Amino acid sequence: MEHTVYNYSLCMALALMLFFAFDFLIGKAPAKTIYNNYLRSRRIMGVAILVLSLNYAVHLFIGIRFISHNAAILMNLSTYFCCYWLFSTSLTALLDRKYITRRQVITHLSLWLLFTTLAGCVLLFIPKGNTQNVGIVIMAVSLFVYGILLARKLLLTYHKAIRSSEDIYSDDIKIYVNWMSVITYWAVIYGISCGLLTFLPDDWVFGWILSSIPFYIYLYRSFYNYLMFYEQVERAIEIDEVQDNPEQTVQEQPNDKLPHYHESIAPKLTLWVEQEAFTQTGFTIQELAKTLQTNRTYLNEYIKNTYHVSFREWVTGLRLEFAKKLMKKHPEMPLQKVAEASGFLSLSYFIKIFSEKEGCTPAKWKKQ
Repeated sequence: MEHTVYNYSLCMALALMLFFAFDFLIGKAPAKTIYNNYLRSRRIMGVAILVLSLNYAVHLFIGIRFISHNAAILMNLSTYFCCYWLFSTSLTALLDRKYITRRQVITHLSLWLLFTTLAGCVLLFIPKGNTQNVGIVIMAVSLFVYGILLARKLLLTYHKAIRSSEDIYSDDIKIYVNWMSVITYWAVIYGISCGLLTFLPDDWVFGWILSSIPFYIYLYRSFYNYLMFYEQVERAIEIDEVQDNPEQTVQEQPNDKLPHYHESIAPKLTLWVEQEAFTQTGFTIQELAKTLQTNRTYLNEYIKNTYHVSFREWVTGLRLEFAKKLMKKHPEMPLQKVAEASGFLSLSYFIKIFSEKEGCTPAKWKKQ
């Protein structure tokens, strides 16, 4: 292999990864308590990238691949095992603050130590040749299975957060956290690729190194872009975790039946709709319940039983109807202004939702 190409590739990737790692570790964030979980997750991601950077440094300064090809492969697999865990933990913890526990940490650290020990045994105690190669392949398959399980957990947490927000947040938080889904699928593909590329002939291994650069650039940008929306998402997650106390509600009104509190909510909610308060962005069902002097459990149940949709779908429907009235009354108004006035987060999201509901874009609808 041409050492110059190999070393240049390592230098380029290592410099970027060290910058990303230390920026994640020591970079500033808003001085609010609500951002503590974000900082924790970002620092875990920083540690993951730093561990990978150390792996690259060993390749660059020691040249382990040229000393023992199989030793380099097993070192890579052990590094990926640790980083898979740190990577998935960082993203999962962004959506589930209770995910990181002492038991979880001990379990995954133990698995990594076991994997690393087995990798050492394969290298030191199994004779070189086909037998050792089979052992390395088994280790690689084990790593792949472990990565798939972690990715599955992350995606389940992601979809659970999306579903939970339907009954909590007026806006679609999928807009804010979609990058996690993208980065997870990319990570699975990249992780599989790394597992395969680490077996590449020496002449092509620089491709494995360079393939990491776009992935980490996207990850870095996504993490910092998410900072702009983190507070909104975290508020929705907090409300989902802090449930209303049903026993307390029953004690206060032991004889309440469903129609009774429906009757108390209905006129207040009608007035709130008439005031077009739904055009405000970023409010939660908890805030609306407080305005209506009820609790979110009753309000959520009322909306589902009356309109047969989730809280977010109900608010979105109100905003769409408001937007249509606005376009009829002011056909000259730019769509960007219509979207903003109706409470939509962006023009693209407004067009997407409008097209799904009406079967055509807002521009075509205005011409009908």
